[in-house]
Amino acid sequence: MKTIINFAHRGASGYCPENTLAAFKKAIELGATGIEIDVQLTKDDHMVIIHDESLMRTTGLNRLVKDTAYEELMSLDAGSWYGPAFHAERVPLLEQLLELLRHTDIILNIELKNGIIQYPGLEQKVIDMVRAFGMADRIILSSFNHYSLLLCKQLAPEIRTGILYMEGLYRPWEYAATLQADALHPFKYAVTPEWTASAAAHGIAYHPFTVNDAEEMERLIDAGVDGIITDYPDRLAEVLLRRGA
Repeated sequence: MKTIINFAHRGASGYCPENTLAAFKKAIELGATGIEIDVQLTKDDHMVIIHDESLMRTTGLNRLVKDTAYEELMSLDAGSWYGPAFHAERVPLLEQLLELLRHTDIILNIELKNGIIQYPGLEQKVIDMVRAFGMADRIILSSFNHYSLLLCKQLAPEIRTGILYMEGLYRPWEYAATLQADALHPFKYAVTPEWTASAAAHGIAYHPFTVNDAEEMERLIDAGVDGIITDYPDRLAEVLLRRGA
C-alpha cells in the first residue's frame, strides 16, 4: 500500500493552539509525517505563521497582521485563547519552524495566505527562505490564490504546489496541469475514487482537508488519496497503522 502523508493541520491544533511551536512539536510527537501551516507578512515584512488576517481571534489585538510590526506582534500572547497552559506561546516566524524541521523527514505544506490580502513578494520571500534551509524537496506551497501558485512554479519549478479549493471544480487534474501544479488540496467532500484515479493517471496527488473523523479518514484512504490534512494526527496515525499503510 502506498504511503499516506499525515498532515497536521496548523500543527496538532486539536490539542494545542493552532500555528504555534507547541502545536508543531505536538504534531511530531503524535506521529505526523507532514505539517500544514499558514504564512503572512507583518508590516515590516517578517514571514509569520498565522491563519487569520486579523490578530483578534488568537491574540486579542484588533488589528491586521499586515499593519503590525513584528516587534509588537512577537510580544502578543497567542496561546491563552486556547487554554491558560499555553499563555507563553507566540506567533512564530517561518524560519523557526524550518529550523525545527530541517533535520527531520517531515513534509511542510505552506499555505500562502494571499487570497484576501495581497502580500507583494510573499512568494519569493518564502521560496528564498526554503532554499536557504535546503528544504525545497520537502515543501508544498498551497493557496486559494491560484495566480500565486502559478507564480511560485515560475519562480521555483522544483518546489511542489497544491491547489486549494472547495467543491465543484470540474476535472481538476486538467486544471492543475494548466498551473503546473503537483497536487490538489480539496475540501474533504470533493473526493471520489474516480477523481483520484484520474488525477493519479496524470501524476497529480490528492491531499483533502480537514478530516478529523476516523471513518471519514478510512473512506478517503479507500478513495485513493495521497495525504490527509487533520487536526488530530494521532487519529490518522492509528488508522494508518491498523491498515498497514
